[in-house]
Amino acid sequence: MPMLRFALAAAGGILLASQLSGCPTMVVGGAAQTAAVAHDRRTAGTYIGDDEIEISAVRLLYENPDIKDRSNISTTSYNLVVLLTGQAADAQAAARFAELIAKLPAVKRVHNEVVVGPEATIGDDSSDAYVTSKVKLALFEVKVPGFDPTRVKVVTSKNVVYLMGLLTPGESDAVVEKVRRVSGVARVVKVFETLPPGNAPAAPSPREQPAAQSTG
Repeated sequence: MPMLRFALAAAGGILLASQLSGCPTMVVGGAAQTAAVAHDRRTAGTYIGDDEIEISAVRLLYENPDIKDRSNISTTSYNLVVLLTGQAADAQAAARFAELIAKLPAVKRVHNEVVVGPEATIGDDSSDAYVTSKVKLALFEVKVPGFDPTRVKVVTSKNVVYLMGLLTPGESDAVVEKVRRVSGVARVVKVFETLPPGNAPAAPSPREQPAAQSTG
């Protein structure tokens, strides 16, 4: 709880400082969020809803120290679909947290990809960050008319790359084919929602793909 209080106090201090200085922080942040939403296939309300889910996930961890102290779980929400990654001391801790997340009012679905095992090291985190940066760069090479690489959310855990977003079938296939050939990627897991014709709700697509084998 001390860390949570510190974070809340820091956030409050930033907000107060922005108000006293004519709100430049809020203006810049709002402009950045508006620009992001403009390229996003999610509605503005859903975009905000995803942020709220991730904030709620942090709160749930601090409210449940029996889970927090036995896990290293990261929560990513995209279009109200939640991906849980990281490690836990046992499957029960991961499953219980997934149940808590699933009970949040806005959550549509939860993908629990938490593995049982030791927590990631600083070296693991650095490797994952490097792989993520290479994947994001590779997405700019996807040659599909109308494709916007910023519409793909990339999450990497122990060199396994999870891909989230609202994509057409052609975009999804092209993205996976590109990402699985990025060096350092052990496996690609699709958590995409495929955009169907008309106004039918997006349907989850087949998920896991192996990384391409190195030829040299």
